[in-house]
Amino acid sequence: MSAHILDSFDPCKRDAGGEMGRPYNRFPSKLRVLFALFAFFVSTLTPLTASARRAPAPEGEDAVSAFIVKETGRPELLRSKEIDKLLSPASLTKIMTCMIAIESGRMDDVVSIPLEATQVEPTRAGFLPGEQIRLRDLVKAAMVNSSNDAAFAIAIHLGGSVDAFVSSMNVRARALGMGHTVFTNPAGYDRGLYAGNRTTARDLMMLTERAIRYPEFNAIAKLDRVVFSELSTGKRYSLRTHNKLMDRYPYTVGIKTGYTSMAGPCLIARALKDGRDMLVIMLNARTDRWSLASAMFDRGFGSETGSMVQVGGFAAADAPLRLAASAPALPASMVLAERTKALEALRRKVESHRGESTVAEIHGMSMDGRSEAKSSARIQSQEQPKPAVAAKSRIKSRRSGKEALKAGKKGSTRNQLLAKAQQRKLKSKLALKSAKKKGSAKVALRSRNKERQAIRTARKGAAKRSTAAVKSEKSRNGKEKLSLSKKSDRSPNG
Repeated sequence: MSAHILDSFDPCKRDAGGEMGRPYNRFPSKLRVLFALFAFFVSTLTPLTASARRAPAPEGEDAVSAFIVKETGRPELLRSKEIDKLLSPASLTKIMTCMIAIESGRMDDVVSIPLEATQVEPTRAGFLPGEQIRLRDLVKAAMVNSSNDAAFAIAIHLGGSVDAFVSSMNVRARALGMGHTVFTNPAGYDRGLYAGNRTTARDLMMLTERAIRYPEFNAIAKLDRVVFSELSTGKRYSLRTHNKLMDRYPYTVGIKTGYTSMAGPCLIARALKDGRDMLVIMLNARTDRWSLASAMFDRGFGSETGSMVQVGGFAAADAPLRLAASAPALPASMVLAERTKALEALRRKVESHRGESTVAEIHGMSMDGRSEAKSSARIQSQEQPKPAVAAKSRIKSRRSGKEALKAGKKGSTRNQLLAKAQQRKLKSKLALKSAKKKGSAKVALRSRNKERQAIRTARKGAAKRSTAAVKSEKSRNGKEKLSLSKKSDRSPNG
């Protein structure tokens, strides 16, 4: 190859036209370098993005802050987690509100809805100020539909004010042994003006086991819908439950749901199966609480009677439940059939243990077969306590009654002191008003005295001026007379 041809490919030499020849393979090499750098960057970034991904959200029992699975009438817990952790109960608070209303014996009272009850945040039934609603219907609205206006109307009617009723709630909680519970409002608010409700899963278990002793509470807790009318106008209210477990689990019999952004989804559920009465209590369940409650009930009913799970943790054989894909809701016919079997088994057990009187009571509590398709009959079954246990429970109830009486006396004394303080405040206001009136009278008297003094001063000045004028007039007259006498002396005729 000639030198001219070689020089034409030399990047450092010019061609015949005087222009620089194109460098051989220059730009493709740059592209290769950029591509290599990009590939290296992507390869280093991929593991970083993979490690920066969020950890999978907790599932099943791991997603619940605190829970209890327990068979009523027995001291042991079948499953539990963080049962003494202070948490917000949300609308589970209304169980205490409604239980106090039932215990008052005034369920037939006619309640005039106060204005304060209509100014609460949802959920609300939509009552208007001045409407006449029976107390029993307000309890149904608070328990089934979780109506906050109904809870506040109950509190103001029974306690006279929200604060007074909340005091009675705390007294009742102490009497039940709920040592970690503090109530600040009857509905379950945990933000704003009424914030501060706190409790534990253990305390809610004590409250629920006490509430289910009342047949009227059980009859209300198992409803999936309530219908009632305003007494003066006949306005009709129809309210539905938020408890989806009623349609998903065939053995459930209520009781209450709750939710706020701080408390998270909460649930207290009850189920009857094969003569066993089971409770599930969940606080801050960041998962599908309905499916988890169903799984907890199935596991609780499947466990041996008397087995106990370590509180605050799980043994190797009791690993936390993991939920599979949520199953579809059972058909209504299957739900009805399962509930009928549960009722029959429970009735047979009660017949053998408690006699025909209790069976009659259960038949009275159960609903008609036609209404069971929507809200089937669910009843309370409790074991006959032993004499020693019954005696201890009577002693505890007497002590709690005495404590409640003392607390009530303290509350009445406090109310009397408050009334006296208000009377003293009113008297001081009246005294201040009278003092102001007296002060204004003194000021007016002073102004009148000043006016009189000014008048006197003006009169004295006028008198002085008149006296001076008279004197000056006399002096002028005297001078004139003197001048006239002198002139007469100097006249020629004189």
